[in-house]
Amino acid sequence: MAGEAQCLSYAGCNFLRQRLVLATLSGRPLKIRKIRAKEEDPGLRDFEASFIRLIDKVTNGSRIEINQTGTTLYYQPGLLYGGSLEHDCSPSRGIGYYLESLLCLAPFMKHPLKIVLRGVTNDQVDPSVDVLKATALPLLKKFGIDGENLEIKINRRGMPPKGGGEILFACPVRKTLQPVQFTDPGKIKRIRGTAFSVRVSPQMANRMVESARGILNKFLPDIYICTDHMKGVSSGKSPGFGMCLTAETINGTILSAELASNPQGQGAAVLPEELGQNCAKLLLEEIYRGGCVDSTNQSLALLLMTLGQRDVSKVLLGPLSPYTIEFLRHLRSFFQIMFKIETKTPEEEHVGGEKVLMTCVGIGFSNLSKTIR
Repeated sequence: MAGEAQCLSYAGCNFLRQRLVLATLSGRPLKIRKIRAKEEDPGLRDFEASFIRLIDKVTNGSRIEINQTGTTLYYQPGLLYGGSLEHDCSPSRGIGYYLESLLCLAPFMKHPLKIVLRGVTNDQVDPSVDVLKATALPLLKKFGIDGENLEIKINRRGMPPKGGGEILFACPVRKTLQPVQFTDPGKIKRIRGTAFSVRVSPQMANRMVESARGILNKFLPDIYICTDHMKGVSSGKSPGFGMCLTAETINGTILSAELASNPQGQGAAVLPEELGQNCAKLLLEEIYRGGCVDSTNQSLALLLMTLGQRDVSKVLLGPLSPYTIEFLRHLRSFFQIMFKIETKTPEEEHVGGEKVLMTCVGIGFSNLSKTIR
């Protein structure tokens, strides 16, 4: 079989999402062995199994084989189909875990994707729905993926451990992506944010806003943090509170930071004042790192550059996260594409930490299944 020859093989459970997403886009079959083979509880975890089911829902004709212990996974990708779907995410990871991958796949479906995801909207591990809404959607627009249909809407919030949140994600399809030259982040002009609280006193949100403003007002007058207190059914099944802050520059770069309280019954109680202050400090840290894309969306930007037309794309990033470095290796395996990486020292840029200028020529990926209307 011709297909068998090009089957990529990996070992271990790390970066499972990256591998499945890139296999789906490149159409290359994939085999992952030794998934937690030496642990007492071997094999795929429930959130990984849920992710595989989600990939199966958005594609048509995928072949997925998992052995009895769950330690070996074979995946032969089908066509990205899309349409209107629903998916219940595992509460052990946030909805952001699933949404990040859908953002990579959605523009290349046959039909525009409209999906309702249920689970944990804000936790301490994965990027929250708020952050992806504030940062990933503007990034997609830079590559020409825009329109009224592009939206993330939070219907209900859900905090760990029980979740109960619900969001709607809709994305239009595109035949090709446009290349970008995005090398000047520009100066910060305003800070926006949301402080949310569910199943706790609404005062919690106000206390977070006050402490965050106490730090940020020293730098900038234009700060607006709204409070979001959901009641009843729309507040999910567990109590909690948290905050998401975004800083926007004059050139449209959006950097973000977020924090959420400890899940009910786990760890020490967090004071809302502390959480607000720490979130503001995290945002300042992210601004120091800088770049034109914040650290949550580095891999999404690199993927869209790779899949662009056969033209040069450039993006200035802050220091690369370990996740992004592994993503670059995977891009080379699946798409045979290499990036030119130039480091920019703080002296050259006059600001913040070391920056990296990433340059590549797109592979001219075209969405073949998009019906021409």
